[in-house]
Amino acid sequence: MSVYLDHAATTPLRREALDAMLPYLGEQFGNPSSPHAYGRRARAALDEAHERIAAALGAGPREMILTSGGTEALNLAIKGAAWAGKARGSRIVTTAIEHHAVLHPIRQLEKFGFEVVELAVDRYGRLDPDALTAALTERTILVALGHANNEVGTIQDLAELIARVRRDGPRGSLVAIDAVASAPYLAIDVGALDCDLLAIAAHKFDGPKGAGALYLRAGTHILSQQQGGSQERFRRAGTEDVAAAVGMGVALGLAVEERAEVAARLAGGRDRLIAALTAIDGVELTGHPVDRLPGLASIVARDVEGAAVVLKLDLLDVAASVGSACTTGSAEPSHVLRAMGFPDEEARGSLRLSLGRGTSAEDVEVALDVIPRTVLAARDGARQAAAARPRFEPETAVPG
Repeated sequence: MSVYLDHAATTPLRREALDAMLPYLGEQFGNPSSPHAYGRRARAALDEAHERIAAALGAGPREMILTSGGTEALNLAIKGAAWAGKARGSRIVTTAIEHHAVLHPIRQLEKFGFEVVELAVDRYGRLDPDALTAALTERTILVALGHANNEVGTIQDLAELIARVRRDGPRGSLVAIDAVASAPYLAIDVGALDCDLLAIAAHKFDGPKGAGALYLRAGTHILSQQQGGSQERFRRAGTEDVAAAVGMGVALGLAVEERAEVAARLAGGRDRLIAALTAIDGVELTGHPVDRLPGLASIVARDVEGAAVVLKLDLLDVAASVGSACTTGSAEPSHVLRAMGFPDEEARGSLRLSLGRGTSAEDVEVALDVIPRTVLAARDGARQAAAARPRFEPETAVPG
């Protein structure tokens, strides 16, 4: 049987979302900006999607901006907030373990004169609130933080971190939250969090790819990054993908309804996988041992190439990853593990197993049987290959 343990990369589109999308991929094809009946039906579906997504996050429908995914939502949040706040300051604070959809736009802003501070984290990937406080100055306009890390699963103490920004930061500084990895599994209430912006992506919670959303607190000003139309209240121009919005709304609503049961079930499977893998000599858990996403087990295995393990598992019909799918193909070790203090040779032994709503008890049993054996076999193979390599002794001078 085939076992899929890469839900942190993407999830399968659930049937309920697909069924809701189908009419808008066919006969209900109208442009929601058109005034006639076709457009009005599309507009009604789009408005309902706004309402569903907002309700799932504790927001108002007018506070939601629909985007093409999490990356666009985060780019809009970061660049939009930075440029809108440029007159007040130029300091942007984040951490070194954020997703590249956060780090790359921030580094691009640095080229335009913005001051960027990437804060260090501890061995578990947690940010010290005191370090955040120390980084806040009167010039700080934006703090960008991840709710949970997509590679190692560590959950940040957002309540404390955001409270520090409100207490110790300048008035008017904004807080943007990357909730792409956390939205399927952790309760999110934007009002209780007291954040200004928050991004999600549909394909992480069994919705369609190419759909995301940005919460923008009412009264918060950002500079639109896409011009050309009045869509999304002039905040994101472009004809809306009604089908994707409808599917995202349905999938997110169901994810919220099922969250408690799914999270508890996945945490049990996650813990069994972690116990089996960390029982192997030289294997270490990465991420926080307790405050971590319920379905994510991540390790480093010393003297093992994580990429080799993933390839061997694929041949055995088990899908896993070494980290973020957005960095697959890179020869560089994970920037997250580096920031957590793992040397490159250990970081290259990373393995991420991410369970999802559809992961069954049978899937976990197969994984428990196959994955530890594969890790051990990969280590034995690496050691044999190292021992077989010819050794060249340096030439010694012959006495004359």
